[in-house]
Amino acid sequence: MLTVERDMAAPPALVWDVLTDLDAWPRWGPTVQRAELAEADQLGRGERGKVWTPLGVALPFTITEYEPGRHWAWQVAGIPATRHGVEPNGDGSRAWMGVPWWAPAYLAVCAIALQRIDRMTS
Repeated sequence: MLTVERDMAAPPALVWDVLTDLDAWPRWGPTVQRAELAEADQLGRGERGKVWTPLGVALPFTITEYEPGRHWAWQVAGIPATRHGVEPNGDGSRAWMGVPWWAPAYLAVCAIALQRIDRMTS
């Protein structure tokens, strides 16, 4: 995976909360209009749901990796998509997002998302 990262003053737990709160996704994700889980109340490995693009198209997703407080990844419409993570970094945290090797242009979108998360947690 190709990754982009950002150092943030916020503690890792706060950044993690934003990364995993589906109601917050549209606030930081440029390509997310809305998201919902099919059956669960929170993210977890194997959970399924739908994500709406800015054009209003709903796509199914599945959480493929999930380590609480650390990272999660998903497939959207059956295609491996982004990984999202956070780790301690001094008094703050380092948040990162990864994209498949064949989607390097999406790193710019992820950089915008990280910038928004930084603002949301400041």
